Amino acid sequence: MMVGAFILALGLINVEARVIERTDAATLNRFVNETVSDRVSLISTDDHQGYRFLSKMLSQGLVPHSEGEHVCGAIHTNIIEGFWSIVKRGIVGTSHKVSKKYLHLCVNEFEFRHNQRLNADIFGGAIKAC
Repeated sequence: MMVGAFILALGLINVEARVIERTDAATLNRFVNETVSDRVSLISTDDHQGYRFLSKMLSQGLVPHSEGEHVCGAIHTNIIEGFWSIVKRGIVGTSHKVSKKYLHLCVNEFEFRHNQRLNADIFGGAIKAC
């Protein structure tokens, strides 16, 4: 099981995260088609094999982590890696562990927190979302 996420850079950087069962190209392409706007001009990924067909749908910037690179010019995956770092620390530090049954709720919570991080009334935003 993997959790997939993409950053949608349209002014404010937001995250769309979802628990997915497989990381094959068909599953990841479906996720991208469902979540990424056609107005996105560039999607930055690492060199995971599941992303190999994304360049047929969108302009893709590739960072070859397998070759030890973490930045390729202006193309990087630092923001999404930071997001997953916060999720992992939140699980270990608060929940200690999360079962597969409830993982999607944890991911949804951290997605909401990230996307509302500049909202002065995040509690009001949470109530509105209910």
